[in-house]
Amino acid sequence: GVKQLIVGVNKMDNTEPPYSEPRFEEIKKEVSNYIKKIGYNPAAVAFVPISGWNGDNMLEPSDKMPWFKGWNIERKEGKAEGKTLIEALDAILPPSRPTEKPLRLPLQDVYK
Repeated sequence: GVKQLIVGVNKMDNTEPPYSEPRFEEIKKEVSNYIKKIGYNPAAVAFVPISGWNGDNMLEPSDKMPWFKGWNIERKEGKAEGKTLIEALDAILPPSRPTEKPLRLPLQDVYK
């Protein structure tokens, strides 16, 4: 299953007023409640306000959202923090690969 989540709150340039902190917090609260119901820990999810059209908070921090101090996630492997979507993607931990165990291949069909 899915072990790690990132929530990009897109179209922040389209809120009223543009880049609205209350709107971001409202969406963050609603989504946090939902992901808690389905079994995720909201403290382990990065919420990033972005504008894909304008590139805000995608690769570099946006000066249009001075209220956004960054995202913080807490997980058993440690903490991570950042301000942009690319930093959140870079903070994703790769799955462990049990390379010390024997290789097993499932057999699905036999062809003659």
